[in-house]
Amino acid sequence: MDTVTNKHKYVTKRESTGEPIINDTGVTVRAIAELWLQGAQPEEIVLHIPHLKLSQVFDALSYYDDHQEEIDRLIKANTVPEEIRGTRLTLFQSMETKSQSSAA
Repeated sequence: MDTVTNKHKYVTKRESTGEPIINDTGVTVRAIAELWLQGAQPEEIVLHIPHLKLSQVFDALSYYDDHQEEIDRLIKANTVPEEIRGTRLTLFQSMETKSQSSAA
């Protein structure tokens, strides 16, 4: 009988969304990958998210390397559109934007 091992010791999927997260932290692999893609070194990432260990960050980056297409889709889906970056939305503006996008 073959033994199945988890290739990523610190990564699991969030039950509610299926998004990859660091075990017992709620920190998404996406968040770590985004910091890394912005130029942060793994040692700097643990300074930004101090409750993570360096080994967890490396495992998240390894998961990103193995599942880059999936994580890139999550990054894109969670990116704030350029036209509303730096603005403050009111509830009315948010509802108006949703109705315009559903009409398109």
